[in-house]
Amino acid sequence: MRIGIDARLVYHSQAGITQYILRLTQGLAEIDRENEFIILQSRKDKHIIVDKPNFKRVSLWTPSHHRFEQYTLRVEISGLGLDVLHSPDFIPPFHRNCKSVITIHDLAFLLYPHFLTKESARYYGQIDQAVKRTDHIIAVSESTKQDTIRLLGVPEHKITVIYESANPIYRPVNDPEILKQTKSKYHITGDFILFVSTIEPRKNLPALLKAYRQLLDSYKADVKLVVVGRRGWLSEEVFTLVDKLKLTNDILFLGRVPVEDLLHLYNAAQLLVQPSFYEGFGLPPLEAMACGTPVVVSNVSSLPEVVGDAGLLVDPENVSELTVAIWRVLTDEALRADLVTKGFKRAQCFSWEKTALQTLELYRRVGKGD
Repeated sequence: MRIGIDARLVYHSQAGITQYILRLTQGLAEIDRENEFIILQSRKDKHIIVDKPNFKRVSLWTPSHHRFEQYTLRVEISGLGLDVLHSPDFIPPFHRNCKSVITIHDLAFLLYPHFLTKESARYYGQIDQAVKRTDHIIAVSESTKQDTIRLLGVPEHKITVIYESANPIYRPVNDPEILKQTKSKYHITGDFILFVSTIEPRKNLPALLKAYRQLLDSYKADVKLVVVGRRGWLSEEVFTLVDKLKLTNDILFLGRVPVEDLLHLYNAAQLLVQPSFYEGFGLPPLEAMACGTPVVVSNVSSLPEVVGDAGLLVDPENVSELTVAIWRVLTDEALRADLVTKGFKRAQCFSWEKTALQTLELYRRVGKGD
C-alpha cells in the first residue's frame, strides 16, 4: 500500500497534534518495512521526519488550515497514487482519489465554541463534512469516541479507539544534580506544583490559581506553582486573576520549554495538576506518571480513562476539593508512594509501538475496503 500522512502542521506548531504526528510516524517506521509511506510536509519545513527507505517526503505548497486547502491540497495530492490518506488534524480533502482516515483528538471546539478564535471556528466548523466524507475515524479515547457519536451522529462501526502514549523520553531521572540544574535555570526554588498545558479556558487554570491561593492562606503551604505552556486564546483572564489573587511572586510562567527540560521538571515536581474541563486524551498526566510524579486531574472527559486509579480525581468546578487533593499529595507520604507505584504501572499500559501497530492494521482494513 501507499499511505500518505498529512504532516504539514509540524511546521506551524509543536503542540499536541504535532507530537502525535511525529510519534506515530516514528512508531510506524519501527514496525513496517512493507508499505510505502508518503509524508506530506510544508515546503517551508526543511527537516526529515523519518529517514527510512520506505518513507518518502513530499513538499506541499498548501499551508495547514489554509482557507483554500480543500481545493489546492486535493490538486497537490492527486498524482501521488495514494491508497490511504491519514489526516491527523481532523479535516481531510473532501474530494480525493484515495481512501481516508482521520484522527479526532477532541471535540472541544463543539463543546466550548465560545473559546474559539474566528479562524479556528472556520476551520473546525468543517467537522460535520469531515466525518461524513472520511472512510474511517480514529478516536484517541473512548470518551472522544462517545462524543463523536453523540455530537456528530457518526455510527459506532466507523470509529476505532486507538490510544496515544507518552514520548519514551519521559522516565524517572535519579540524578539530583541534573534536576537541581534545571530548577536553577528557571529560577525555581524549593518544592513546586506543576501545570503543563496551553493556557486557554478549557484547561481551567483559574481553578488551580484559586486552589493555590487557598493552599497558601489556609494550609500555609511552602510550595511554588510552575506553569509550562504557551499562551493560547482568551488567556488574559488567567493573568488578571494572578494579579487579583496577589500571586505574582509565587507563580512562574515558563512558556514552552525544551523536552529535556520538561522531563526534568516532571521529575522535580511534587505533583502535576490538570484540572481541565475537557480533554480528548490528556498527555501531561501520562507523561508525569511515566516519570514517577503523582497526578491530580479532573474527573471528566478522558482523564479518568487515562489515569485510572493511579491519580486523584476531582470535580473541576470544586476549588475546595482540588485544594484538599493537592494538599493530600503534598503531605501524605503513604498516598504519594501508592500513586507513584500505580502511576508507573498505568503508564506502561500505553506505548507508541502499540499505537502504531493498531493504526497500521486500520490502514490495511481501510485500504481493502473492510
